[in-house]
Amino acid sequence: MARLLRPLLRGTTYTRLLHLWVPMLFVSVWMFIDMSKPWVPALVLVPVGLIPAVRMGEGVQARLLLTPGERATDISVISVEPSATWRERLRTVLWLEVRLALGWVAGPVTVWLPLLSYGLVETARGRVQHDIPVLAEASPHWAYALLVPLPLVALYAAVVGLGELITVLAHRFLGPSAAERLAALEERTERLLERTRIARELHDSIGHALTVAVVQAGAARAAGDPAFTDRALGAIEETGRAALEDLERVLGILRESERPVSSRPTLVDADRLLESARVSGAKIDAELTGPVDTVPGPVSREGYRILQESLTNVLRHAGAVPVRVRIEVTDGALGLEVRNPLTAEIPGPGRGSGLRGIRERAGLLGGRARTGPDQGDWQVHVELPLR
Repeated sequence: MARLLRPLLRGTTYTRLLHLWVPMLFVSVWMFIDMSKPWVPALVLVPVGLIPAVRMGEGVQARLLLTPGERATDISVISVEPSATWRERLRTVLWLEVRLALGWVAGPVTVWLPLLSYGLVETARGRVQHDIPVLAEASPHWAYALLVPLPLVALYAAVVGLGELITVLAHRFLGPSAAERLAALEERTERLLERTRIARELHDSIGHALTVAVVQAGAARAAGDPAFTDRALGAIEETGRAALEDLERVLGILRESERPVSSRPTLVDADRLLESARVSGAKIDAELTGPVDTVPGPVSREGYRILQESLTNVLRHAGAVPVRVRIEVTDGALGLEVRNPLTAEIPGPGRGSGLRGIRERAGLLGGRARTGPDQGDWQVHVELPLR
């Protein structure tokens, strides 16, 4: 019983009823002008619906009164854009006609059914209701009181049913077109890609800094050498400062979506990564071939992050081991390879997420990445096209 009465407690039930009543205001004005031609309002709505802005106005009304709980970001939400094609204009015309027809039904129902209940009460009290045709010939009797709830139940069913029907039709006639759905999907995809890119940025930058700090702190405590401890603290300070700069940059992107990405580090800054790994104890053998400064910005920035993640994995999983880094720039591609002796076990949390990020970065640029054991070493080999 409580479930059946629940619509009476929802504000949407009454806003939908208001939406059904609105067209009758126009009809009421016309009826004062000429009652002999009730079809004129329906005829006038045809050219009105062809106006592009009408679809936007109807969409705003429908969102506000029919679906106030729907999220504006939902791809299936009622559109609030003007008509862009003749198909959308014709759909708007059909919507206006359907809305008017349902208004013709809702108006009399919501007026006469309550009056009928009142008339039954008065008839039960012994008063003849000449103003209500159904009861005009009825003889007063107390038994009519038993029929009082029936018009109210019918009113409840009509209000809820018509409200649900007008909402379904609004989605059908005012819903987004194929072009609007495609645009919404593209916008949502862009947001997801941006969030994924920011997540990778934070993972690579902050993960690298924390790994260097943990490795350096552990090595300094084990060494017991004041000079080594000073170098370790210096490395932790430098890496932490760089991580803070990256964090501030990423937060700036979140605060200001139009902020350029030119300030992100590139392979020109690779020496900073290599020196940080050397200070952490890794024996870096680096070889750079070709003009790194001519690498296009997107490729150079992603290459820097791939190198950063590769060195972070070495420090996290292998520790202070020899590492060979090869960066080669040719006319059409950037080659990057990081190799280190393969350890018997790969401990630690987050296993696999960094390697997946490397492959994703390479794939987005049309390149390819190979990670895994190779001739007794662990290798990360990436090839990125420059064009």
